[in-house]
Order: sequence, then structure tokens, then C-alpha cells
Amino acid sequence: MGKSISEQEFTELLSILGKRFEEHKNRHAQIVWEDVVEKLRQQPEKVWSLHEMERTGGEPDVVDYNPATNSYLFYDCSAESPKGRRSICYDELALNDRKEHKPLHSAVGMAHEMGIGLLDETDYRKLQQLGEFDLKTSSWILTPEPIRLLGGALFCDRRYDHVFVYHNGASSYYGARGFRGKLSV
Repeated sequence: MGKSISEQEFTELLSILGKRFEEHKNRHAQIVWEDVVEKLRQQPEKVWSLHEMERTGGEPDVVDYNPATNSYLFYDCSAESPKGRRSICYDELALNDRKEHKPLHSAVGMAHEMGIGLLDETDYRKLQQLGEFDLKTSSWILTPEPIRLLGGALFCDRRYDHVFVYHNGASSYYGARGFRGKLSV
């Protein structure tokens, strides 16, 4: 599978992203959409990753700009954990450890294939400052190595107007748990 999209897909993606950008100005008050588009035109492999984020239900949107690196940061901003990335365990090791009822994929593996990173706890809390996300679902987050070495993994959600960080066995998976990604362009 090539990591590029057609010109028509690019135009359609820009239309979707541009509309979302305009509808959620609170996420990026000081950022100019035309500047983002120019960056996207220069990095077709990142456009492919954004397309994958959109295709799997992530509804990516610009959430920050880093002047030191001249890059824009996109997060998955879907109201709930992306539908096309649910019912997966945490990583490949967890997937391989399951003896029966294996999920189809893992969060870390899927993110890698998409060319994106998982949100960590800091990212997730930043996302929750931009709106209310995961009110009915939960999302795996990047888990610190000491926790992962003991067989665990972390996930987050928002309940009772509070962001919670929980733990679970890394090989667990649920229909209401997926993962949120990030991409720097």
C-alpha cells in the first residue's frame, strides 16, 4: 500500500479539515488555515496519515503550532474514541500474548501503520481542555515503560466533568475503547 492519496482525495480531505477548522476556532485561535494548507502540500506522507486518521473516524484537527519547529499539531478530535480503532488491545506484545479471542489489531501497531503517535497523558489532558471528549468511550494512551513491563497499559476517559486515567491489562480490549492519535506537520 502506497502512502499517498490521489489529488481528488487530497481536495476532499482539505475540504473536510478546512470546515472542521472553521467550526472549532477555539482549538486554534491564532492559527491561519492557509498556512496549514501550505505545510500539508509540502508533506504528502503526512497528508496520507491525516487521511487515515479521518478514514478511521478520528476527525483530526489542528490544536497547536510550534514556532521553533514551524510545525502544526493535529489531534484526533472526534467526540468519542474513533470508531475505526476500537476493540483493540494496547500493543503487539499484548496481542501475541492472547491465546484466544484475539482482537484484530493493537493501538500501538495501528498507530505505527498510520504514521501517527498515541496521545500520552499530557496530550490527553490538553485535548480535554479544548472540549469534552470520551464521555461514553475510553482511549488507550501511551503507557510508561515501567507500567508496560509489568503487563499493564493506561487509558483515559471523561466522566463526571473530570478526566480519569485508569489501568488495565494490556491484552484487554473493549468495544468502547480505541485510541486517539497525534501528528506533527
